[in-house]
Amino acid sequence: MFGIPGKQAVTLTPAAATQIAKLMDKDGTKGLRIGVKKGGCAGMEYTMDYVAEVEENDEVVEQDGAVVMIAPMAQMFLFGTEIDYEVSLLESGFKFRNPNVADACGCGESIKFKDVEELTAERGE
Repeated sequence: MFGIPGKQAVTLTPAAATQIAKLMDKDGTKGLRIGVKKGGCAGMEYTMDYVAEVEENDEVVEQDGAVVMIAPMAQMFLFGTEIDYEVSLLESGFKFRNPNVADACGCGESIKFKDVEELTAERGE
């Protein structure tokens, strides 16, 4: 696990925790797995998937009835991220406030992360 022992990898706002708990109840899943994959105009995209089981190396975050699993390959890139759920007149959805992002595209769906060396140096690893 990357990061600081005893500190959650990500935090959820009350709105995000409520929405994730609703999704879990509706679908009967154990939670949502969050990851990253190559894609988009900035190079990487967030992924969110329903999961039936926690995998061995997942980082599990439980908050206010919501359960989020962070895929092993994404843990380093998501550490320190706040996940929110926002509703506006034109759209609603999860928003990631990630201190590890170096750049993002205009639509906010695609991100570029800081270099691995920079991330580990910032955390004193």
